[in-house]
Amino acid sequence: MSLNLVTYFTKSPMSTPIRFFEEEFVPYGKQPASEYAVVKTSREGILRSVADEVSDLVGLTDNEIAYVLGMTPRNLHRIQGEKRLGTDASERLLLLRNVLIHALDTFEGRESVVRHWLRTPIIELNEQSPLQMMDTVTGFGLVDNVLGRLDYGLPA
Repeated sequence: MSLNLVTYFTKSPMSTPIRFFEEEFVPYGKQPASEYAVVKTSREGILRSVADEVSDLVGLTDNEIAYVLGMTPRNLHRIQGEKRLGTDASERLLLLRNVLIHALDTFEGRESVVRHWLRTPIIELNEQSPLQMMDTVTGFGLVDNVLGRLDYGLPA
């Protein structure tokens, strides 16, 4: 949780502004990782057990998680929970977590709506579902852009 310095002015133009700290709202208790944190953590590797935590955010299947991570479900299951994923899989997992947090914020925490949206082909994504697009790093950016447009009420 971060704090922002907020300034409020009283009605009188001659009075001194009142300043205090206001908590910044982070939806649903999750904070997306910054780009630098993604790079640093990806290089170190993410524990395999984190993949289960990320999938539990909206109830993704093992097949969907494995697809996004660029591996087969069988290979994903072979990795023990305390083992670290490689750099590429770690980066994809962190990017997926960020997209899921953004989607939960966009759809007001409704997991079933997020799950349905992730699996539904979208015109803006060339008639592919967001999950299908997230097999590449560029695809994560495109999906996040669609969510950003939805946040601002623009046509996705």
